[in-house]
Amino acid sequence: MDHYDSQQTNDYMQPEEDWDRDLLLDPAWEKQQRKTFTAWCNSHLRKAGTQIENIEEDFRDGLKLMLLLEVISGERLAKPERGKMRVHKISNVNKALDFIASKGVKLVSIGAEEIVDGNVKMTLGMIWTIILRFAIQDISVEETSAKEGLLLWCQRKTAPYKNVNIQNFHISWKDGLGFCALIHRHRPELIDYGKLRKDDPLTNLNTAFDVAEKYLDIPKMLDAEDIVGTARPDEKAIMTYVSSFYHAFSGAQKAETAANRICKVLAVNQENEQLMEDYEKLASDLLEWIRRTIPWLENRVPENTMHAMQQKLEDFRDYRRLHKPPKVQEKCQLEINFNTLQTKLRLSNRPAFMPSEGRMVSDINNAWGCLEQVEKGYEEWLLNEIRRLERLDHLAEKFRQKASIHEAWTDGKEAMLRQKDYETATLSEIKALLKKHEAFESDLAAHQDRVEQIAAIAQELNELDYYDSPSVNARCQKICDQWDNLGALTQKRREALERTEKLLETIDQLYLEYAKRAAPFNNWMEGAMEDLQDTFIVHTIEEIQGLTTAHEQFKATLPDADKERLAILGIHNEVSKIVQTYHVNMAGTNPYTTITPQEINGKWDHVRQLVPRRDQALTEEHARQQHNERLRKQFGAQANVIGPWIQTKMEEIGRISIEMHGTLEDQLSHLRQYEKSIVNYKPKIDQLEGDHQLIQEALIFDNKHTNYTMEHIRVGWEQLLTTIARTINEVENQILTRDAKGISQEQMSEFRASFNHFDRDHSGTLGPEEFKACLISLGYDIGNDPQKKTGMMDTDDFRACLISMGYNMGEAEFARIMSIVDPNRLGVVTFQAFIDFMSRETADTDTADQVMASFKILAGDKNYITMDELRRELPPDQAEYCIARMAPYTGPDAVPGALDYMSFSTALYGESDL
Repeated sequence: MDHYDSQQTNDYMQPEEDWDRDLLLDPAWEKQQRKTFTAWCNSHLRKAGTQIENIEEDFRDGLKLMLLLEVISGERLAKPERGKMRVHKISNVNKALDFIASKGVKLVSIGAEEIVDGNVKMTLGMIWTIILRFAIQDISVEETSAKEGLLLWCQRKTAPYKNVNIQNFHISWKDGLGFCALIHRHRPELIDYGKLRKDDPLTNLNTAFDVAEKYLDIPKMLDAEDIVGTARPDEKAIMTYVSSFYHAFSGAQKAETAANRICKVLAVNQENEQLMEDYEKLASDLLEWIRRTIPWLENRVPENTMHAMQQKLEDFRDYRRLHKPPKVQEKCQLEINFNTLQTKLRLSNRPAFMPSEGRMVSDINNAWGCLEQVEKGYEEWLLNEIRRLERLDHLAEKFRQKASIHEAWTDGKEAMLRQKDYETATLSEIKALLKKHEAFESDLAAHQDRVEQIAAIAQELNELDYYDSPSVNARCQKICDQWDNLGALTQKRREALERTEKLLETIDQLYLEYAKRAAPFNNWMEGAMEDLQDTFIVHTIEEIQGLTTAHEQFKATLPDADKERLAILGIHNEVSKIVQTYHVNMAGTNPYTTITPQEINGKWDHVRQLVPRRDQALTEEHARQQHNERLRKQFGAQANVIGPWIQTKMEEIGRISIEMHGTLEDQLSHLRQYEKSIVNYKPKIDQLEGDHQLIQEALIFDNKHTNYTMEHIRVGWEQLLTTIARTINEVENQILTRDAKGISQEQMSEFRASFNHFDRDHSGTLGPEEFKACLISLGYDIGNDPQKKTGMMDTDDFRACLISMGYNMGEAEFARIMSIVDPNRLGVVTFQAFIDFMSRETADTDTADQVMASFKILAGDKNYITMDELRRELPPDQAEYCIARMAPYTGPDAVPGALDYMSFSTALYGESDL
């Protein structure tokens, strides 16, 4: 093997002893090199109207050698010697060798004397050196050059062809398919590649050589028989031949490269425009939804019934459960799309995207904050209204019960007080009437509390804005007016009875005692019946236990009450016995009271019937409160686990985003696995939502078993999903930046380490002074010269960074950098913006001049380009894209239909309407 494969551009030549060794090993190579090098030299010499026949003889005088160098280099050599003497020939050859050496080529063991003497091996070595320097060295393909670049070019061009596997410049070309594939790839009309056979190398080689000589102006440098008949064809001969193909097709390659560059630039621009349109539409739709939703949430018009308010609460649950979550996702996606678009614009050297007025991310965040504030107030208002209506229903029912009882008691009392029966009564009857009136006054006083309660309830209903307050007020006013009238009538009757009291002397004390004891007992029974039938509302198990205790205390008084009832009945029985004994004409009635033993017994029986009903109601309410307590504990147990879990995950994500280790792909994979584990937690959130719904349906308003509300959990969960999505998007943008800018993993790690060092509060962002210090630590000197980069920090830099962070910071330059990394002027620098800035400082991107040069190639070096040329060189959609946006060319050399590609290229990288 030769030693040419591993050499650099400046010293690719090795000592010429390799030539002696190679040719001694395989003489057939000398024959191939003679033919190939002779044909190659003639392909250039014919441009000067001459050629050579014998390579070692025709270069001996140095004249054609100098002419060959002038043709292939395009430069003039020193004037040759025209003499025929040996010294003249040596002088000419030395001038040629000196010119070769001036091009950076080392000539080892090759002297003018050997060339003049016709040394074949040295002459072939010299020609190979010339071929390497002028035909192969400048070949460059994807950062490889010379032999490696030529080999990579061949591999790229022949990759789609079956049975072609180019690995070297000798045996890979023996079957001829490699030469045919190169021709077919660039000129498919010249060769029917489908008819070629791998087992017919002579036909393949002859076909390729004949087509190349006839149509591509490549002379036939080898015989097919020489290649097939040699176990290992000469590598230098093959390389020389293949390089001719490369140069023949290099013009097409440049056009293809230019078209690819333009396609790439236009594709980026089209994609960015689509992303801008998508952002504007999504932002408009989200803002419109917020605009429609806020008035609905701001509506605080209360309903009059409990059912209507509960329907409003159900509508609000549907909004939180069904309508809002998709909008949360849209808002998160909008921010992700915005960040991705800005990253792509920065990577493609385009201006930052500024959304339409009122559609910035900050505008959407402000609108969203207003929505959530109104939403929180709406939910609190709903719950308060439900509590108020519940309280109002209870008070209204209580008012109706007490009013009905009072109205039943007052029925007929005014007529009784207006009676003039005392005018015709006997003395005993007067005394009886007086005692009866005293009993009535006692009864009246006993009802004073009920009247006050009725008035208090009516007042509370008014304060709570009860919808039927007018009818309540009218009824209450009627009761109060009647009560005042009863008081006045009672006072008037007493005065009349007292005036006639002196005329009356006797009264039956038993009836009086009966009346005095029966009245309070009757009043007690009425109060008991009222209490036993009174509705109640409780919210905790302690409250129902308190009612149960009070009821048990009431039942404990029943035996004593029964004794009092028997005692009262005993008085009545004694009166009856006296009447029967003394035949008193009492007409079977008690003159002092209207309460009869039958009424007492009836009310007593009614009280006894109401007691078990009250027991059952209290038992059922106690069971309901126990069920509510279980719901509270169930919700509290889950919330006390989920709440801290969400907080822990938020803290872990914060640490991950700051302390990322490994490659960006490892970080992205880890974050996606982390995101998956978070998403898998969703069923527990849904289960907690179900428990929360049961609690709200049960009208449970507080929970002492947890400090977490469902709103806390929802907000935390939404923030957790948004945070992990933003962190993943940040790493994806870092990968996009790294790949587009060619930043190594070590550079990325250095940037991250510097960023984290100055992010002292671990917020994930840098303030202006922190960012300035971070740039200094990386060797970026922000002075008045924007291009100054020292690559290191001296003692003053380091001391200033640590003490004041104010090292030589030119205000104009630092303001320029801050406008790049903080276009929204938020006062902080994110890690993504920091990476974008550093990548811009360390890598090159497409520029307007590069795109303009590419268009100039497609236009054939003209200052304008035509629609036909665009449609021929570019894909249809991108050709039409350019035609629609290019302005007409108005230069002095303009032709009809000429387009201005220069202004178009400039507009791609500046602020424009494209």
